[in-house]
Amino acid sequence: MSTTGTCCDVQPGMLSVEHAIEQLLAQAAAISESEQVGLAAAAGRVLASDLASPIDVPGFDNSAMDGYALHSRDFETAKDAGLPVTQRITAGSVGERLQPGCAARIFTGAPLPEGADTVVMQERCRVAGDRVWLETAAAAGSNIRPRGNDIAAGSIVLERGTRLQAAHLGLAASVGIATVEVSRRLRVGVFSTGDELAEPGKPLAPGQIYNSNRYQLNALLAAQGCEVIDLGSIADDFSTTRETLLQAAAQADLVMTTGGVSVGEEDHVKAALEAVGTLHLWRIRMKPGKPLAFGRIGDTPFIGLPGNPVSVFVTFMLLARPYLQAMQGRTHGGSRRYPVRAGFDYRANQRREYVRVRLHADQDGMPVAQTFPRQGSDVLSSVAWADGLVEIAEDSTVQAGETVSFLPFAEWAR
Repeated sequence: MSTTGTCCDVQPGMLSVEHAIEQLLAQAAAISESEQVGLAAAAGRVLASDLASPIDVPGFDNSAMDGYALHSRDFETAKDAGLPVTQRITAGSVGERLQPGCAARIFTGAPLPEGADTVVMQERCRVAGDRVWLETAAAAGSNIRPRGNDIAAGSIVLERGTRLQAAHLGLAASVGIATVEVSRRLRVGVFSTGDELAEPGKPLAPGQIYNSNRYQLNALLAAQGCEVIDLGSIADDFSTTRETLLQAAAQADLVMTTGGVSVGEEDHVKAALEAVGTLHLWRIRMKPGKPLAFGRIGDTPFIGLPGNPVSVFVTFMLLARPYLQAMQGRTHGGSRRYPVRAGFDYRANQRREYVRVRLHADQDGMPVAQTFPRQGSDVLSSVAWADGLVEIAEDSTVQAGETVSFLPFAEWAR
């Protein structure tokens, strides 16, 4: 089996999932355009350049808790005779230099006064009037967050290629950065193929089904931070398919379709793509989702997903998503797997299978995967029900109680 040729080169066999991903990523080019956006608008965007901190965080030694600041050498005096409390320092204020033999009332986050080297938590102190007695030892450095303890000025706090989430935005704000350079949104032109497709809200004619793929795929792309160019659905017609491919390629960074990539007489995407561009691979050794087309329309890449809705979901997540992330310039993508216990028996044949499962905890608190009773590629309810997929290798058997590899859907929302 050829691994680098056209569709015709790989017809005798099928590509492994890993080889398909490798082929896709080898041809993915990240978009180069970027823009500056404010933090409030940056959630879900991809950082286009490293972000360095202009300041130390914290910017001063400060108290890690409410208590009393003093110098550790005064511990014996504080233990026996007590120390006079000469000042009160709250967060946002700055105290005076602490004189020897004195203590300062201090609150969490407040700057440590000059002359103090420790903070004793208030629960370990006894106070009477304006004096404080310590009930525990006061070691130098205790309960103090030193300057730069979290972040040093000049250090890289966020790397290029990071998809910005809540914690990232909070981190940028904590170093005083108000705007960030992000890659522009990836524009993806999308359409569905099939004479049988009808839009939700309209009555079904005989032989028709509602177009679930349109809304599923648009939502999957939006969740990855893409700008979706929705071209709707088209009939099973070679000329229409060819013209729609050209129209999509003219306005998008990537064209993505559902349906029409198999070898049936009414599957026109493959032939239309070969007429206007190139096709590189289209059969993957996986279930669901064997047919998948990848090619180019001029300089615009193309991914053709299968027509069955579960196959659309699985191939998007496992194959198209890594390609999208590479085009976005992301560096922290991929699909992490976690070991769980199988609560089912299963036999996979010549293709790797991705079984929809839901987790529950057994009596020991260990996660156990339970399969949805119907695993057909048309059973979209299995995806809505599931927590994720269990990956079962080709020509292998799983027995209940064995450890299996689990891919949680929650990981794919990152």
